Amino acid sequence: MPRMARKVSGTKVYHIIFRGNDKQDIFFDSQDYKKYLKEIKVTKEKYQYEILAYCLMSNHVHLIVFDKNDNLSKAMQSLAVAYSSYFSKKYDKVGHLFQNRFLSKNVETKEYLLQLCRYIHQNPAKAKIASVDNYNWSSYKEYIGLKLKERITNINTILPMFGSSREQAIKNFETFHKYENEDYNKNEYVEFEIVDKLTDEELKQAIEKILNIENLIEIKKYNSDIRDKCIIKLKNIKGTTKTQIARVTGINRKIIERAINKE
Repeated sequence: MPRMARKVSGTKVYHIIFRGNDKQDIFFDSQDYKKYLKEIKVTKEKYQYEILAYCLMSNHVHLIVFDKNDNLSKAMQSLAVAYSSYFSKKYDKVGHLFQNRFLSKNVETKEYLLQLCRYIHQNPAKAKIASVDNYNWSSYKEYIGLKLKERITNINTILPMFGSSREQAIKNFETFHKYENEDYNKNEYVEFEIVDKLTDEELKQAIEKILNIENLIEIKKYNSDIRDKCIIKLKNIKGTTKTQIARVTGINRKIIERAINKE
């Protein structure tokens, strides 16, 4: 089956995710993290893209990339190949290091960009590895004025959104990162999570099992109260989204959102 073409972002900003094959670790020591950051510097210069934020976790990577010259695929492929080659030689590894090609999600609005930036920087805290301000392998310290020599991030796109002066912007940036996204589930920021996404057929089977029905068409025959109760049972299925649930069940997404919100 041919690979679908990536939809181009109107802002040329993308959320990129690299994931270790079978969820395996891709970083084992500080040398590995530093090597990956070094390869980012090399590919940034070659392909003329910018990093707006990043976080390197043990088995996956988050990047916010501004792809000003439309070189995203080549740049990310080059980054993956360079680091994979280093990793294979160091650890005598055979086979693919990363799971498939990188994942890419368009970032089209300022609100989305800010929430995503915070989400990425909070990854170590959510994983109970380190607090946001004590983690060495993200762009957070670059934003607050630390790691100046090692900086690979263009902080001048996001930081000015927090204040007219650098001092005030940093202060507001730090405050912003002390809180989690209150609308995390509502706006499906869970899409940023590294999860094994269900196929439509897998979701169909999961729904039929959870609701104890033989055919999804039965849901449409229910009155609104029973239908909404069924929808609420589906909201915690891992590896899916409201959009996919709507597509598989044939229920309008707005109906699904209303049912979940009024719980």
